[in-house]
Amino acid sequence: MKRSKKIVFVAIDTSDINQVKKIIQNTKNSNYQIIPKFGHQFFYSKNGRKFLEKFKGIYFLDLKIMDVSNTAMNAIDSIRDLKGCRYTTVHAHGGLKMMKTVVKKARLSKKLILGVTILTSLDNKSIKEIGHTKTINQLVLKQAGLIKKAGCFGVVASAHESKLIKKKYKNLFVVTPGIRLPGDKKDDQSRVVTPRDALFKYKADAIVIGRSLTRYNVKRNLKKLIDHLNK
Repeated sequence: MKRSKKIVFVAIDTSDINQVKKIIQNTKNSNYQIIPKFGHQFFYSKNGRKFLEKFKGIYFLDLKIMDVSNTAMNAIDSIRDLKGCRYTTVHAHGGLKMMKTVVKKARLSKKLILGVTILTSLDNKSIKEIGHTKTINQLVLKQAGLIKKAGCFGVVASAHESKLIKKKYKNLFVVTPGIRLPGDKKDDQSRVVTPRDALFKYKADAIVIGRSLTRYNVKRNLKKLIDHLNK
């Protein structure tokens, strides 16, 4: 089988180093680009940063940076020594100026910036509760435009908005979280789809999959994922 250009980011949401190593070891596959994704839980843990400093290979560090421009710039500069960090994130809610500042600083350490739109744990009711008057689709498209204008490499959005983004901004790299294998529970997510639908129906370039893959038997779950993608 020809190696797929699609990327599978594995969300490693634990601070247990041994568990991290086990997940990485058990999610290797020759046909898909499978890249570990680390978030706040691991990065801020006692040994998380030390582990990433020595990690051999590339990874996605999902920091969702959002602050005033100068602080955001210093935040991205503070991880310039993490050579394996290929991708990291800023939040579109931080605004155009902040995102531009981060993108400019990130180029010095060759990190690719992804702009985060509306979290997949939110739905239209949730965004109304926090004061938004537009629908999620409208907000995400607006934010995707700002993300592109800022010079970001790509955008993080649910698969439900992925096809809309690809239609309007063809060159934006689209990463979709909120991924569940068929039959799995939604847990704390609202806007979920299967891996196959995200990558092939909704045209995402990459998916982020966590609990469907890392919970219980990782090797068995990986086989289930690959079989599902190859249908």
